[in-house]
Parts: sequence; structure tokens; C-alpha cells
Amino acid sequence: QVQLAESGGGLVQAGGSLRLSCAASGRAFSSYAVGWFRQAAGKEREFVAAISCSAGSTYYAGSVKGRFTISRDIATNTVYLQMNSLKPEDTAVYYCAAAQSITAQAMGVKGLKASDYWGKGTLVTVSS
Repeated sequence: QVQLAESGGGLVQAGGSLRLSCAASGRAFSSYAVGWFRQAAGKEREFVAAISCSAGSTYYAGSVKGRFTISRDIATNTVYLQMNSLKPEDTAVYYCAAAQSITAQAMGVKGLKASDYWGKGTLVTVSS
């Protein structure tokens, strides 16, 4: 069993930055890839970024590549999403998810189906 808790959301102006955190607890978390997903009002949940269990590889959605960076602190079981150059279309509830024994790219390709555990989400609002 893995528990995930997101934090760091808030209101920011377009062009600004935020860093989201996903704190994990539970057994064998180091064997899980972790991804960030987001869901805007009235839209389906979509993949944003993922990082492998060893933090050796990452994978990004095209819409955020070059602006967002995912990282992982294995010692503290925390995964971060640094979001720069934010746009109003980045407004959404951001969720972290964990999937066991999967690569970051596979998590991105398989999307929601790949994830075993989910956090409750944190709201990011980008004003224009």
C-alpha cells in the first residue's frame, strides 16, 4: 500500500513558477515510478510528467516539455514538479500517481491505466 499527498498548489500569474510536491509513504515506494497528471474543469485527466523508480529517466507531455521538470528525492520519498513559464491553460487540479515496475515512458504512454495509487490533488490556478 502506498499513500500519496500533493502540496504546493496555488494562484500564480502567467509567466510565473510553482513547485509541487508529492510526499509518499508505504512499503517499497522506491520500486514505483511516479507521475503527475492534471485535470482541468470539464476535461479528462491527462498525463503531465513521470519519473522512473531510480530517477534515472523522465518523460514529459509535449505541452509541458521545456517548461516543467520532474525530480525525485529518494531519501525522503518525495517527488517534485517544478513548473516554470506557467500559462492560463496549465490551470488544473494536479495529481501524483504511482505505478510499480514500469518505466517513465510507459507511464506516460499508458496514462491513467498504468497507475496503482493516486493522491487527492492540489489546485493550480494561473491567471492571465
